Amino acid sequence: MRSTAATIAGSVLALFVLVAVFGPLLVPYDNVTTRMADRLLPPGSTLSEGGFALLGTDQHGRDVLAQVVAGSRVSLLVAVTVVVVGGFVGLVLGLLAGYYGGWTDTVISRLGDMQLAFPSILLAILLAGVLGPSLTNVIIALAVTRWVIFARVVRGSALTTRNREFVDSARVMGASDVRIMARYILPSCVQPLLVAATVQVGLTMVAEAALSFLGLGVPIDQASWGSTIANGRDYLDSAWWIAAVPGLALTLVVICVGVLGDAARDDSDPAKSSGLGRKPLRRRKAGTPAAGSTAAETTGDSTQAVAR
Repeated sequence: MRSTAATIAGSVLALFVLVAVFGPLLVPYDNVTTRMADRLLPPGSTLSEGGFALLGTDQHGRDVLAQVVAGSRVSLLVAVTVVVVGGFVGLVLGLLAGYYGGWTDTVISRLGDMQLAFPSILLAILLAGVLGPSLTNVIIALAVTRWVIFARVVRGSALTTRNREFVDSARVMGASDVRIMARYILPSCVQPLLVAATVQVGLTMVAEAALSFLGLGVPIDQASWGSTIANGRDYLDSAWWIAAVPGLALTLVVICVGVLGDAARDDSDPAKSSGLGRKPLRRRKAGTPAAGSTAAETTGDSTQAVAR
């Protein structure tokens, strides 16, 4: 069941990536151009120019399908860039904290603890509000809130690896700290780092949509799932498709990312992936005392058997 769910989730995400990359080339409508003659058309309507609005239009006559496709590209670009930038910063700081320890670990860990004490979405809203609405500023604001997650994951792996025998052997052979971290510590951090990155992709998409919903995300001339949902919140009773379609797309993608993240986490756990986490039940042999029986009961049973 878990493998089937992961396969379905991977297929949906592969389709999402294809739509984000090639979708704007296939959809013949501009997601920014307004056509007031075609405003609030339901799904399946014919446009005034003779086109076909598969998912309807919004209050400005813009095609909802074109906005969803263009918004998928923005969501994918922001999520991947934020995870790469935040993951790289967290990887470097986590390696330094886990390998050196001491005051280096204390400074980096306390800095991360102070940031985690502040809700990440509020910090992103604060940074985006100060920097202004821009695709680059959204990436910066979200990357600042994500590095600490990767740093803690890498730090934990580095702490468990730095005292292994092969690391001590490398030190004895005169290997530099950079070489030890790059060749011996880093490989042990890759798998948990990838698991964390998979989970953070979905969370970053939600955060980007939240910023765009509040008007702090991408500019108004760029489509985003969050801004499209915000445009349709006043028309839920008459034109529900404006907010429902991008909302369903965001929900589906985030759920699929979460399923893949859970599958990757289970695969990284040797006990779960090999089935060693469960202890097999042993059948009790005849004459063997059951678990929980007292010594007196066992002795009494033996005495009765001898008397017979």
